[in-house]
Amino acid sequence: MKILIADDDVTSRLVLSGVLRKHGHEVVETVNGVEAWDAMRRPDAPKLAILDWVMPGLAGVDVCRRVRTIESNQPPYMILLTSRDQKTDIVIGLEAGADDYLAKPFDPGELLARVDVGRRLVELQARLNEARDALAHEAMHDPLTGVLNRRAFASVLSRELSRKGRHQNVLAIAICDVDHFKQINDTHGHQAGDEVLCGLVRLIGSNLRGHDVLGRYGGDEFVVLTEHTREDGAGILYERLRAAVAGSPIPTGAGDIPITISFGVKLAAAGDTEAELLAAADRALYQAKVSGRNQVRLASAASSPGT
Repeated sequence: MKILIADDDVTSRLVLSGVLRKHGHEVVETVNGVEAWDAMRRPDAPKLAILDWVMPGLAGVDVCRRVRTIESNQPPYMILLTSRDQKTDIVIGLEAGADDYLAKPFDPGELLARVDVGRRLVELQARLNEARDALAHEAMHDPLTGVLNRRAFASVLSRELSRKGRHQNVLAIAICDVDHFKQINDTHGHQAGDEVLCGLVRLIGSNLRGHDVLGRYGGDEFVVLTEHTREDGAGILYERLRAAVAGSPIPTGAGDIPITISFGVKLAAAGDTEAELLAAADRALYQAKVSGRNQVRLASAASSPGT
């Protein structure tokens, strides 16, 4: 584990670093509080620090106070090294943000035991962060294809609509689905159908730009949110996506399966709500279906609402 040592006393610092290195820890040595504060602000700062209370520049207790002002989901574990043994001093150190303290002169065994407590707590926090991030990812992403789920996509759409009022670019929302997808499931099985959906996501994703957003709307329907500098940009992009899919059979366990997709596209206008945009794109998709599939239909060309 990477551990910061901050101590202006050479002998104490050498003993500390020697004990820690002997037991496999990586040690970062600093000789005063200012150096320690600088080290703890870096992106790769150690997650455990042993700080002498009395140091030039900044006292260890002041370093603790400053470090605790840094917003982090993985705060460092800090041990104050001090010859002060009055209860009031200990309380001051802990209230300043220290997690533990060690009296000088320290016993190497006690030092290692307290460091081990800190290591376990740091590792526990890291595991909790990983579990939280995993749960957050699951809550926002479709478990089959890995793209945003319907709720998460709606949140992005809402944010982008709010942002659109401050920008001149054209925002386009599209709904697409796989033409005759039921026939794929009936002919090749649902496993192959799932592989087709995953392959479709990879294919569409590889043809989108970094700022475009892809989500699963439900079943074999997907939603795409794109931004363009010109109004005809959306039609050009979605036509390119349609052609890419039509020209690239999806590899599955049942063999390569050729598919086509249809798009319904709506350009956002002032005052449009999320529901109105999605409904308009859905009507355009219906028109693409009844007009023969494997095509892109803009909402302005939709002549009937469909069901």
